[in-house]
Amino acid sequence: MRVFLTGATGFIGSHVIHELLARGHQVLGLTRSDAGADRLAAVGVDVHRGDLEQPETLASGAAAADAVIHCAFDHNFATFFENTRKDERAIAAMGDALAGTHKPILITSGVGIGTPLNGGPATEDVLNPRHANPRIATELAGAALIARRIDVRTIRLPQVHDTTKAGLITPLVSEARRAGAVAYLGEGQTRWAAAHVGDVAKLYVLALEQGEPGARYNASVEEGVTARAIAEAIGKGTGLPVRSIEADEVERYFGWMAPFAALDMTASNAWTRARLGWEPTGPDLLTDLAAMDFAALADA
Repeated sequence: MRVFLTGATGFIGSHVIHELLARGHQVLGLTRSDAGADRLAAVGVDVHRGDLEQPETLASGAAAADAVIHCAFDHNFATFFENTRKDERAIAAMGDALAGTHKPILITSGVGIGTPLNGGPATEDVLNPRHANPRIATELAGAALIARRIDVRTIRLPQVHDTTKAGLITPLVSEARRAGAVAYLGEGQTRWAAAHVGDVAKLYVLALEQGEPGARYNASVEEGVTARAIAEAIGKGTGLPVRSIEADEVERYFGWMAPFAALDMTASNAWTRARLGWEPTGPDLLTDLAAMDFAALADA
C-alpha cells in the first residue's frame, strides 16, 4: 500500500515510517524543507513537498496514495486554538481528495476527547462534541468526513515518550527550570496516560491494516501515571527540588501549562487492544524519564 504520511519528519511520524516500511508498505512523506526531503529520501521514502498552511498541497498528496496517515500538527501552544482550525482545514482538504473512494485516512487526536462526562478513564466510544479542549476540532472534522461516507479512523494519543521527548512533560521540564522547582498540585494524585512512541507507531499501522471505518483507537499503554511520580522523576533527572503546591501557586510553577495542572487525563486501551491485537512492548514512562538526558533536552 502506498501511504501518504504527514508529519513524516516528526517525532511520531519518523517511527511510523519504520513500521510502514517493515510491513512492506511504500511511504510518500510530507515535508516543506530541503533538509526534510533529504532525511526522507535517505530512509527510502518518496518526498511530497507541502505545508500545513497550504491545504491544497495535502490534498494532492492524499490523491497520490492508497491511504493517508495524518500525524502532522502545529504544536505552538501560543496559537493552539488557531492550530486546531488549521488541522480542521487540512483534514477537510484531504477528505475532499478521498471522496468517492474507499481509501482510509487516519487522523490524530488526544485521549482526553474521550473522557466521560461523569469522569473516569477515556474510552473509545465517547465523543463529546462540546468538549472544552480546542482539539475537539480535529474529531469534528473527522466526523464531517464520516458523514460523507469517507473512511476515517482516529488515533487518540496520550503522553507519547521515549528518552528524548515525553509529550506535555517535555515543556513541563522547561517550566520547572524557569520556576526553579518541579511542582505538583496537592498530593499529586492526578494521572496522565502514557505510551512509548514505538508502540504508538505500531498502533497506527495496525489501525491502517485492520481498523474499521469510523473507529477511534486509544494509543494509551499506561492508564495513568501520577503527577507526583512524574515530578519526582523530573526532579531526579534535572536536580531541581520537587514540591507540592496549592492552587494559587499553579501559574507561578506551571506557566502557560497551568490549565493542565489539575487535569486527570487517564485512558483505557482495553477496546483498542481487543479489536486490533495490539501488544505494546516498549518501556514505561518512568523508565524513559529515568534514562532521559535532561541536559540535552534543555538544548533542544
